[in-house]
Amino acid sequence: MNSTTGLLHLPFLPPWDWQQFQRHFALRLLPGVEALNANGYWRSLRIGSVTGWFAVRPLPEMNALELRISPSAMPASAALVTRVRRMFDLDADPQAITAHFSADAVLGPLVASAPGLRLPAAFDPFEQAVRAIIGQQVTVKAAVTITNRLVARLGEPLADAPTEDGPQRLFPTPEQLASADLSAIGMPAKRVLALQRLAAAVADGSFSLHMEDGADALVERLCALPGIGPWTAEYIALRGFGAVDAFPVADLGLLKSPAWGPGGISARELKARAEAWRPWRAYAAVYLWERYAGGG
Repeated sequence: MNSTTGLLHLPFLPPWDWQQFQRHFALRLLPGVEALNANGYWRSLRIGSVTGWFAVRPLPEMNALELRISPSAMPASAALVTRVRRMFDLDADPQAITAHFSADAVLGPLVASAPGLRLPAAFDPFEQAVRAIIGQQVTVKAAVTITNRLVARLGEPLADAPTEDGPQRLFPTPEQLASADLSAIGMPAKRVLALQRLAAAVADGSFSLHMEDGADALVERLCALPGIGPWTAEYIALRGFGAVDAFPVADLGLLKSPAWGPGGISARELKARAEAWRPWRAYAAVYLWERYAGGG
């Protein structure tokens, strides 16, 4: 790393498609927290007591992602690198994944037509949990609108905001969300309650968002919380932690993917089919979502 500018090159095994990530973030962008253009992405960050921002841009000729870290975030650079590598799925082995799905009648052709698709994950698991709860039974666009309201109402200004076009605010903390008045935020009261119960549990330490004991254990613990069902829990594992075998089987985009033909597939059928995709069911989800308008 260049210690003066906080510049790193993060290598990956090709193929790796920036356009996949560009599409993913464009659908979910939180203006103020995140910024995106055709050649890069940047966002504000909070890791423990450290705040700041980072920016990435692809270096396809080097099979690497360039990571630029704000001076204020340098004390958390090691943790930040780990998160960014997970966020952009830089440690995947695309050849192994392609080989795994090659014989599958549905997934094989999808993987062959777009080799190297990755599993985009969130920067922060708590932020993803908030997004997943807000996203219950609504479109991606509607969920982003409500999440933007949370940021506008509760997000603290970023002390070292890089430019007017870059990130300006921090995503709200569990403590802020737990104690906020969200009565007019645009969500049903039960969903607000589920969101604030999770935030309060994370804030007081009675619930910890981690995968130290595996994705299945995380899903089980999440489902024990009021207002969080299997879809939400699996989606938090998949997008919040990049869990490669997480699979939200009841997801509409997976059930209605054009890969199944005009009639779609039932959740029971999909669950049975997905057993053959272990231990990489999340990549199967990525390919099925790619065929479904709106993404996953």
